[in-house]
Amino acid sequence: MRMHNADATCGIAQAATIVGDWWNVLILREVARGQVRFDALAAELGLSRKVLTERLGRLVAAGVLSRGLYQRRPVRYEYLLTDSGRALLPVLVAMQDWGDRWALGDGSLTATAAEDGAEHARVHALAGTRLPEGLLLPATGGAPLDVVAPDAAATVLFSYPATGVQWEEPLPGAAGCALENRLFRDAWPALRDAGVAVHGVSTQLPDEQAAFARAESVPYPLLSDHRLSLAAALRLPTFHGAGRLRLKRAVLVLDPLRTVRHVLFPVGDISHAVAEARRLATALAHG
Repeated sequence: MRMHNADATCGIAQAATIVGDWWNVLILREVARGQVRFDALAAELGLSRKVLTERLGRLVAAGVLSRGLYQRRPVRYEYLLTDSGRALLPVLVAMQDWGDRWALGDGSLTATAAEDGAEHARVHALAGTRLPEGLLLPATGGAPLDVVAPDAAATVLFSYPATGVQWEEPLPGAAGCALENRLFRDAWPALRDAGVAVHGVSTQLPDEQAAFARAESVPYPLLSDHRLSLAAALRLPTFHGAGRLRLKRAVLVLDPLRTVRHVLFPVGDISHAVAEARRLATALAHG
């Protein structure tokens, strides 16, 4: 790409050499979602092998992806995000957030979603999909945890905007995070006895989540997606509030094979959603 001399010291111009290319952005989107092998990327993107090979080579040369051999006969490679690539995940999520609000929506700032909108369709399309391996997030217990409990008969993974923050203005769908956690806290003994794990996730920092968990005696892990790796992997809807991107409220019920079996989104009636998640997860664990 030919650039004006003044662009040599412009970070925006330099970043545009990566995220200014349509196919580069979509490749990074798919790698973040766990599509790390050439054939999977080609099938998902509908891209010719020649163009895909060229774009992957550029991304590897730029240090955004690394290439690793996973099969020798025939030779096959997989492509993983480097530290530089992972640092682009907030950029991808911010692009999605802008697109959801301004390109696919009417520009309204909201923490919920219309049932006939793109966010609704995208989240409900997660049903039947398998979450990528290695989705580890900082947890209130101290050590990073997999978003899907490996030893549970089912996992309830619920995203929420934030606890203990003051919103700049009343936002539909933003309030009720403390209530949601309290309801899951009250349901947790029965879920635990049924073999169901509960994981809450927000983009708050780990110490903020830990303080809330101590104050409210939350017995299950709260996971911090402050680097937006889960949001990018699942293309979860977000909104901008109280100074950062926040996850919209959603509930996923997953089986031990990491497959999404049930989706609750948008969540309007929090009490009903918690009761429904309990019913669905218990039935899945017993089934």
